[in-house]
Amino acid sequence: MSVLVNKDSKIIVQGFTGSEGTFHASQMIEYGSDVVGGVTPGKGGQTHLDKPVFNTVEEAVKSTGADVSIIFVPPAFAADAIMEAADAGIKVIITITEGIPVKDMMHAKPYAKKRGATLVGPNCPGVITPGEAKVGIMPGFVFKKGKVGIVSKSGTLTYEAADQVVKAGLGITTAIGIGGDPIIGTSTKEAVELLMNDPETEGIIMIGEIGGNYEAEAAKWIQEQGNPKPVVGFIAGQTAPPGRRMGHAGAIVGGADDTAEAKMKIMKACGLHVVNSPADIGETMVKALG
Repeated sequence: MSVLVNKDSKIIVQGFTGSEGTFHASQMIEYGSDVVGGVTPGKGGQTHLDKPVFNTVEEAVKSTGADVSIIFVPPAFAADAIMEAADAGIKVIITITEGIPVKDMMHAKPYAKKRGATLVGPNCPGVITPGEAKVGIMPGFVFKKGKVGIVSKSGTLTYEAADQVVKAGLGITTAIGIGGDPIIGTSTKEAVELLMNDPETEGIIMIGEIGGNYEAEAAKWIQEQGNPKPVVGFIAGQTAPPGRRMGHAGAIVGGADDTAEAKMKIMKACGLHVVNSPADIGETMVKALG
């Protein structure tokens, strides 16, 4: 039982023949993910990385039975790519593209949801279930199979947490990079809920950042469930000045509750194991699992 992607996932790459799509698709194939083809309009009928190229997602799904898509389409066309995937019946749509206009996402997010698709991202590193499937841009070698799930707004901190968990001897069930944009398809709470419902996941690491209320919402939900599994939490941006955007488009302190300090306070009050430094994530998880 894995979350979102597994060894049976049939993956297509939208923006397959572009430089990003090519580079990361070849890494995914090398990892062992079942990439069954890709989509680049106008290049249908060609082969790329020994896989078929299709003009539309619909053609790709009909021909390959794909159920997962990863999107490396330029920002101006990425929302259309999300909606096209949802229309074609793709169940998990992972959007790596950064810089999609907010107004486009306001349209694409409910569109995908209405069609029963789970959208992860945009501006995210993807999802990995170690040893089964890597759908994204993470360095696969860092992740080893185990019993800890990771939900993170930050790509690099996902790898850092995974590395610590693996070195602590615990390993990872699934790591979900939810993305750092103001509007993302899967919230922290929704991703945590997936891992709470996964029997193989015994502990969860939740990495957030300043801006928005995703982490507070997730922490309150965890408390309402009676803290069924230990959750180690970390918030990036503890020294960020208010009112200035930091790195991610969603990482901006708008109000008093958006600061790292306020979020950490709420998380502690809800029974999460909160760490002040990412360097403490691994050993804190070991202790929490006891």
